[in-house]
Amino acid sequence: MKAVPKILKLDLYGRPIEWVGWQAASALYCKDKIAWEMGDSHYEIYGGKNKLSGKRSMIELNTIIAVRDHHVQTLEKLVPPLCNKTLFARDQNICLYCGKNFSLRELTRDHVLPTAQDGLNIWTNVVTACKRCNHKKANKTPEQAYMPLLSIPYAPNHAEYLILSNRRVLADQMSFLKKHVKNEKLLTDLKGGDSWK
Repeated sequence: MKAVPKILKLDLYGRPIEWVGWQAASALYCKDKIAWEMGDSHYEIYGGKNKLSGKRSMIELNTIIAVRDHHVQTLEKLVPPLCNKTLFARDQNICLYCGKNFSLRELTRDHVLPTAQDGLNIWTNVVTACKRCNHKKANKTPEQAYMPLLSIPYAPNHAEYLILSNRRVLADQMSFLKKHVKNEKLLTDLKGGDSWK
């Protein structure tokens, strides 16, 4: 079977909730939980054969689905989980001290206000740093280390987090998610991505 990308799951109001695999999306279709769907791409998933009719089962999945769900989430107040993968993606694998681009194995998470000075491990206090700059800065603030930040750390909204957490976002999904992005810098950066035009 051809690899099926993640399906973008929305709530009834059209707000992006999460990425789901084709198995979970198929279950939602079978349980009649899909309120509406959109997007340009469809994927056909084939199952087994019916013993009586001999026909093979098939379900067609859309890449963006709105789900009837009893749980209404307040996504605007949700803070995305912080992990290095999405932090480095937010900062585009650039050290925010020296400005150079690095591979993932050469990057670290730096606390702007160090934890040794009661700095918190939150989006607005962490940046991507190369190992050299992180070691040089040590347990100092950027001002104390004479290493000014090239960009202000921020917490991505939920739509931005979904973009940052999926390496294979389809064009129709990206177009939809970009409408929910509030960070102008990220929007500008996304316009440069060839696979997202």
